[in-house]
Amino acid sequence: MAVLLGLVAVGLLVAVVVLALRLRAAEAEAAKVPELTRAVDDGGRRQRAAADTVDQLRAALDAVPQGVLVVDAAGVVVARNRAAREVAAARHGDALVSGVVDELSAAAIEGSGGSRTIELYGPPARVVEVVARPLPRGALVVIDDITEARRLEAVRRDFVANLSHELKTPVGAIGLLAETLLAEPDPDVAHRLTERVVNESFRVSRTIDDLLELSRIEASQEDVRQPVPVHLVLEEAADRIRPAAELSDIVIRVAEVSARVSAWGDRRQLVSAVANLLDNAVKYSSPGSVVDVRAATDGTTVAIEVEDHGLGIPARDVERIFERFYRVDRARSRDTGGTGLGLAIVRHIVANHEGEVAVRSTEGQGSTFTVHVPAGPGPVAVGDAADPDVPGDPTAPRRSA
Repeated sequence: MAVLLGLVAVGLLVAVVVLALRLRAAEAEAAKVPELTRAVDDGGRRQRAAADTVDQLRAALDAVPQGVLVVDAAGVVVARNRAAREVAAARHGDALVSGVVDELSAAAIEGSGGSRTIELYGPPARVVEVVARPLPRGALVVIDDITEARRLEAVRRDFVANLSHELKTPVGAIGLLAETLLAEPDPDVAHRLTERVVNESFRVSRTIDDLLELSRIEASQEDVRQPVPVHLVLEEAADRIRPAAELSDIVIRVAEVSARVSAWGDRRQLVSAVANLLDNAVKYSSPGSVVDVRAATDGTTVAIEVEDHGLGIPARDVERIFERFYRVDRARSRDTGGTGLGLAIVRHIVANHEGEVAVRSTEGQGSTFTVHVPAGPGPVAVGDAADPDVPGDPTAPRRSA
């Protein structure tokens, strides 16, 4: 009996030991759970951080204006940004771009790469450059729309060529006249030649002054903006051009504008714009004619009009008259001494004021240039043009100060 009780006691002891070991193991396992949980959490955080990084990289790539594609060694596109997706989704001319992309990417996979410029005649006409470069296991392709860059390069070349011509002609004339003066014994002839030298030197000076004015306007970023009385702008511009107009027997007629009408901008620039429009009108008007300048407002914008009754502008030239050095009639411009920069200056001044300039013209009957600029703050008069103190559209609602 004692032996049996001993065996039972041993069994119970073993059971207790086994149970204690199991409890210890369970506790050990339980102790590992937080570590595993932390490990899982850390892994999740790293995965989310990686996903965020990928999203940021994709967003950055989509912000790139050029189309970017990555292809694998089999020529399959594995990634592309938004601009590249738009190219792939487009039709017509962009099918040609896709063909060039396939050709250059295949060459890049082989290790050679290359580039190609494609002219798409539209509409709208575009110039696209495709560049492919090899990658360790595939290729990178960049699609760049260089239309604007090509246009600016063409403008730069034309500007340099025109400027060279505009300066070379009077400078060459001055040199020839000076050589002739050295050997001219007749005082009357020498006097006439001297007058020609002075005129040509003034022509060079005007060209340089206009270039400096245009450069200053283009580079200006901190122009003074304040309410500018429009009637003062018109009067000052007219006074600046009136002496030249009187020499050509042309009358500049300034319509009366309410003193309450103002424009929001730079007074000096606005005067320069109107003066250039008047100068252009006088040069292309016939002797004895009238050039009218007037202004009106709807309370939001101010419209300044300069109307002449001269030669008018051929329809084929209307779109180009605001280009630098462009002239409708070069022979007449040579006689009048124009630099071909006046309307370019007007365009830039109006752009600086976030406005618009437009032209209506009939060949042989005259032209009307209209400049729209923001109106000044505060109440203004809007009403019938017949009212001497209130210019404007007779159909517009009246608003008193």
